[in-house]
Amino acid sequence: MMIEARNIHKSYADLEVLKGVDLSIKEAEIVSVIGTSGAGKTTLLHILGTLERPDKNQDTSLIINGTDVTQLSQRQLSHFRNQSLGFIFQFHQLLPEFTALENVCIPAFINKKSKAAAEKRAKELLDYLKLGDRIHHKPGELSGGEQQRVAVARSLINDPQVIFADEPTGNLDSGTAADLHNLILDLRASFNQTFVIVTHNHELAMLADRTLTMSDGRFVEHE
Repeated sequence: MMIEARNIHKSYADLEVLKGVDLSIKEAEIVSVIGTSGAGKTTLLHILGTLERPDKNQDTSLIINGTDVTQLSQRQLSHFRNQSLGFIFQFHQLLPEFTALENVCIPAFINKKSKAAAEKRAKELLDYLKLGDRIHHKPGELSGGEQQRVAVARSLINDPQVIFADEPTGNLDSGTAADLHNLILDLRASFNQTFVIVTHNHELAMLADRTLTMSDGRFVEHE
């Protein structure tokens, strides 16, 4: 298994958001998580992606590619996240003062790759994503779909094993959203990545190998 999550709880003060979630995801599997607003989907994604920690329980564990990330220090966790995980968000989180190329390179620089190696890989990814002629454009000069593809390239720069996507089509028109759906399938075929996708988009959810429905902090059905 690429991800093994057991007894994941998360509370904020008196609000219990996740109520003992168990989840197993295979390598190269695409899993979508759906449910109403407030069901706990994004909180679960953030915990699986190590952006937040689960509540401490004796039998809670989160193992990603053989590493129990609940046992890592904050510094070890940051290093693991940078090397092993990629993220695609609804709001692309691109830095407006940097070009597409520079935005894609940032995680590689954090990973201490040389400027030459980072830029070479970034250009390969941007070419793959049909943005080779846009590498020196800043986000404000790109369409929404182009910005999303830059964000996808950034998520891939360190060759992560798992990519977490939080409402990745939320700000895209239907045609651009369909392009992103096909891209996710192409990326899995080309790079053998595992995807965990939180979405309200029915078409995107249907493309997944499995769709899991959350309600009130738990999974209620498996399709």
